[in-house]
Amino acid sequence: MEELLSIGDMAKINHVTVNTLRLYDKWGLLKPAYINHETNYRYYDVKQNARLDLIAYMKELGMNLKEIKELLDKEDLNLIEAILIKKKAAIDQEIAERVRQRDAIKRTIYSLERYRKSPTPGTLTTEFIDERSIYKAHVSKNFYDYGLDAYEMILKEFKNNLIHENLPEVYYCNVGTFLSKENFLQQHFETHTSFIFVNEHFPLKEKVEKLESGMYACIYLDDFMDEKEYAKRLLDYCERNHYEIIGDYICEVLIELTFFNQNNRSMYLRLQVPIAFKKTLDPHH
Repeated sequence: MEELLSIGDMAKINHVTVNTLRLYDKWGLLKPAYINHETNYRYYDVKQNARLDLIAYMKELGMNLKEIKELLDKEDLNLIEAILIKKKAAIDQEIAERVRQRDAIKRTIYSLERYRKSPTPGTLTTEFIDERSIYKAHVSKNFYDYGLDAYEMILKEFKNNLIHENLPEVYYCNVGTFLSKENFLQQHFETHTSFIFVNEHFPLKEKVEKLESGMYACIYLDDFMDEKEYAKRLLDYCERNHYEIIGDYICEVLIELTFFNQNNRSMYLRLQVPIAFKKTLDPHH
């Protein structure tokens, strides 16, 4: 004789509720093996645990009851495989989005920590900076020829470039600029290149460029409008210390402090150039 379980016992040993079993009955997913029509009590065959386990497993795969019902009714392995492939793609996309969000949060925490530990504006330093990855984009205007209003429009152009590349807006953060080595040495402020720092999860890996690790001469400032003056100080610092400038000038936005200012973009900047130490001949040797 079949071993029958009351609906309460079936629910208990399978860690579900009685209401869940009644819902599965209503959906036609799992019908009781026997119903006492006098008492209307539902009873289940112990072997129906296998079906209940399958339903639970399919729910863990991310399927809803409608999808489970369709699959169990059609008994089509190809359909099961197709739906699972679709589910996997959706989960992969969700994981990628979550990873980008986590990276953005980590980047913001790092920016805040670095800002707290940064020297006061005007400080000149020589620093070793690790290798960095960047994504560059061309912008139509040389923002050094304009004020803050035009700068904001140039930033929008950079953001539109990200959107055109189908890149998530979470990457639109701390947009910096380049100045060629030659222009920096001549203090000729003209550039049409903006950039952002990216990590290994950045989608357009073929467009990522590397900034080599090395020694950099740096100066810190907190006012965008003072950049030209501070860049001149940086060049003077390199000349006084006999540093050879070996690469392009970078204006790096360490952090945007717009948390506390709704009317304009507040930034803390680190201007930097890669350097080498000039070798001089010692006349005593």
